[in-house]
Amino acid sequence: MKIVFMGTPEYAAEALEALVSAGHEVVAAVTQPDKAKGRSKTLLPPPVKTCACKHGITVLQPRRIKKPEAMAELKQYPADVYVVAAFGQILSREILDIPPYGCLNIHASLLPGYRGASPIQHVILNGEKKTGITIMQMDAGIDTGDILYQKEIPIRDDDNYETLHDKLMVLGGQAITEALALLEQGKLVPAKQQEDLSCYAPLIGKEMGELDFSQGAMELDRRIRAMTPWPSAYTSYQGKQLKIWKAKPVISTNAFERNSGEILSVDKDSVTVATGEGALRIYELQLEGRKRMTAHDFLLGVRMQPGEVLG
Repeated sequence: MKIVFMGTPEYAAEALEALVSAGHEVVAAVTQPDKAKGRSKTLLPPPVKTCACKHGITVLQPRRIKKPEAMAELKQYPADVYVVAAFGQILSREILDIPPYGCLNIHASLLPGYRGASPIQHVILNGEKKTGITIMQMDAGIDTGDILYQKEIPIRDDDNYETLHDKLMVLGGQAITEALALLEQGKLVPAKQQEDLSCYAPLIGKEMGELDFSQGAMELDRRIRAMTPWPSAYTSYQGKQLKIWKAKPVISTNAFERNSGEILSVDKDSVTVATGEGALRIYELQLEGRKRMTAHDFLLGVRMQPGEVLG
């Protein structure tokens, strides 16, 4: 099929690579403008642009896809279908109606659950046991279009945002190529989303990484995993920010007798902290101004003591 691909980050680039490998003709890749990074303000291309250039695909980088001049340029590349993955701009109804097969979105959740910008973090935060990819027929709403195809995977107890993102990134490429094959054969059957089962996954902000030790250990563990590696989960220790990168909930007989956030014990490989329910054993952390490190290495330079309080 002839495809116009729209996407920006690594998650989208993996899908573009899968489409090319499957033999589809990608006539153009639409992505966000290059961004200045670091102190030098060097302009760096988004991953989709890098992938497209590698394959000799024409790249379009409109600041606003809805502008008349951007749409006029887009129409110069006729395609059977537009494939969209984390593009970062809202498509107008006029754009949605351009290709004969419309616009298909690669969404990183099992719709109608977790519509919105941050589904991967929110499935971890909410303790879901599975997630997946939905190939959706885009409409004017936010992730409200008909479901065309889905693939699911389990969420492991040790999955964090990074590991689950990478699994879904690969699954998205598999799902879109399988869905397009069925589309060509006329075998995709659209299914309306059940509104009563829908929920929204709003954009994650840095403030959501702050840990409240009055919450239970399992909830804190999910928050740490959902915020790793960005925006990261954090508390404070002796007036400095302390990021917590890896921890596990544990049963503790004396946690209920202590204040939330109080350090219960320190051994050579971990720090155990009281929470509102149970305790949290910390294995990787990072004090403000220092590198991320294991608890073992951290404790060689910082003398944490039972009775001290985090937060």
